[in-house]
Amino acid sequence: MSDSEDVRRQVEDFLYLEARLADESRYQEWEALVTDDMRYWVPAGPAEGDRDDSLSYINDNRARLATRIRQLCTGKRHAQTPPSPMRRIVSNIEILSDDGTEIHVTSNFVLYELAVQSKGRLRIWPGRATHILRRGDGRLRMAAKSVELVTAGEPQPNLTILL
Repeated sequence: MSDSEDVRRQVEDFLYLEARLADESRYQEWEALVTDDMRYWVPAGPAEGDRDDSLSYINDNRARLATRIRQLCTGKRHAQTPPSPMRRIVSNIEILSDDGTEIHVTSNFVLYELAVQSKGRLRIWPGRATHILRRGDGRLRMAAKSVELVTAGEPQPNLTILL
């Protein structure tokens, strides 16, 4: 297997693991995949410009992300009591760049959420995710994730899940 094929396999494995942990509400394990300087961004429109100057549904630094995860883990987050069963499909994975330290990756996804706490509505969240994955201690970790929803310009229901 060539180096580029090995990197592609590692990236794909990482993205599939990240999706599975989020889908299964295994938030502490999901959090273990992130770096200390992680940024998590879901803009309320196209993912263009500076995230700090853009209207966002979510714009979390590492501390805010940790708070969000702690809240989800309490089992008392009413918007997620009981937790929504979820499954996502990740596809069209492209490695945009790899400088030996960081890998910039983009992919498409569709997340299916059964909002059991909201009359059992099936919510469908299609979008494009961009990750910055950083190499360290023999594994990949997530330094940034931005999620550009297809429906970003439309009113959104409660975004209490990890996209």
